[in-house]
Amino acid sequence: MNLTLTAADGVELHAYLALPEGTPRGAVIVVQEIFGVNVHIRDVCDRFAAEGYAAIAPAIFDRIEPGFEAGYTEPEIAKARGFVPKLDFDDVMRDVDAARAAVAEHGKVGIVGFCLGGSVAFLAGARLEGISAASCYYGRLIRDFADEAPKCPTQLHYAGIDSSIPPENYEEVRAKRPDAEFFLYEGVHHGFNCDRRDSFDADAARRAWSRTTTLFAQSVG
Repeated sequence: MNLTLTAADGVELHAYLALPEGTPRGAVIVVQEIFGVNVHIRDVCDRFAAEGYAAIAPAIFDRIEPGFEAGYTEPEIAKARGFVPKLDFDDVMRDVDAARAAVAEHGKVGIVGFCLGGSVAFLAGARLEGISAASCYYGRLIRDFADEAPKCPTQLHYAGIDSSIPPENYEEVRAKRPDAEFFLYEGVHHGFNCDRRDSFDADAARRAWSRTTTLFAQSVG
């Protein structure tokens, strides 16, 4: 279902919410790639709902272009990339915290993010109260925040072949954050979790999903 959130500074943004059958075992915030809360991100929410969680995906680009979502053609990718330099991460944290507040009634809250969302998930785990676990997929900008210590159990998932995240990026993060679980998926490309992209790798996606759901089972519910 679609709903409207209100951040602490009064800004409204959209979100997608998926609920399980029966009482949720906890909640998960799903943070988008640069493509918005598109069909893939909604699918991820639905998968977490099938695991028993209330899953919410806040539209973190709504402050720039409300309702934006895209596919994976070159023109769409080029437009989506243009949003990243315009982001204010303090605002993004307010939006993520609004999503957390919206599902906090369901118990502990975890967060997972992909690409840009992976960096957001890491930052939320370090800065926000009420985040019980964070799973961060191929977040290039995590390196910019790696001096900040997570307040919760955290996983870092990286692709072994990633034109946007060279080894020196994730090795710096790995060195600075020995308190986080680190997983490198050899032979796969950026975006390996998304089954709507050419870079999708079913085996790597399965392994990362298993590790993420195990983390949430242990730390969220």
